[in-house]
Amino acid sequence: MNDLNYLKSTLLSALILVCFSFLDNAHAQYRSGSTELGVVLGEPTGVSIQVWQSGTRAIDGALAWSLGRDDKIHVHADYLKHDQLSVDRGSLTFFYGIGARAILADDAKFGPRFPLGLHYVIPHSRFSVFFEVAPIFDLVPGTDFDVNGGIGVRYFL
Repeated sequence: MNDLNYLKSTLLSALILVCFSFLDNAHAQYRSGSTELGVVLGEPTGVSIQVWQSGTRAIDGALAWSLGRDDKIHVHADYLKHDQLSVDRGSLTFFYGIGARAILADDAKFGPRFPLGLHYVIPHSRFSVFFEVAPIFDLVPGTDFDVNGGIGVRYFL
């Protein structure tokens, strides 16, 4: 994908998220079954989802494009634990967990990943932002070490 198309798709995604924010300004709560949908930018870049299992545990995933040396479709899913951090406004958590990543290509890769990062729910909105870094230990087709990372925004559905 060239830089202009990438910029257009990023701006369109941001515009859609801003439009959603005007539909309901209620503050989202972490509760079992809450779902967040949005975008992640970085390595990889694509669609991000997080489904809350409880107030502190969630499953997240992404269907994205790896822009690094692999330049292929990237899929990952993680089980996360969120620990509340003290802030004056909003909700800030530190998260960590374990998951798996697959790069879908002729030379496919698969292995466990160990994400950690910060997740912030913006006060009086249905948006959250996050930052994560995820070391990965590829097991297929051979052993290799890699790191993913990104920033993102999600909307509570």
